[in-house]
Amino acid sequence: MTTQEITLTLEVNGQRHSVTAMADTPLLLVLRNDLRLNGPKYGCGLGECGACTVIVDGVAARSCVFPLAGAADRQIVTLEGLGSREAPHPVQQAFIDEQAAQCGYCLNGMIMTAKALLDRNPHPSEAQIRQELSANLCRCGTHIEILRAVLRAARPLP
Repeated sequence: MTTQEITLTLEVNGQRHSVTAMADTPLLLVLRNDLRLNGPKYGCGLGECGACTVIVDGVAARSCVFPLAGAADRQIVTLEGLGSREAPHPVQQAFIDEQAAQCGYCLNGMIMTAKALLDRNPHPSEAQIRQELSANLCRCGTHIEILRAVLRAARPLP
């Protein structure tokens, strides 16, 4: 099977970028190598762990298995598009407040998946949060803190 090199425009974090690569190149590689966005991580390369999660048209997507050709004319949001160090997004702030990290490698996927969930359902139940995050792997065991962070983001403290 042969694939072609394509040039297309990606809309990432509200900015348009022209990129040229093979059509089946994983979106993750373009984001990290061409656009220098380091939020999405390379974990398994098989769409199994969630470290590479981005939001495409409002839906959490595994960028390591998302072909570049499928990204044209779509709105892509990476971790860098949520907030900044000075002004974190409420989901990011909740993860900080709950100290929901150990090594931090899974956090991109956890935060992006939580953001997509909260955009769809601003007040999910604990069971809904657990279900949504169940496909994101964390080897450090901070699952309880991550759950608390998403609950905090869904129900901000007064």
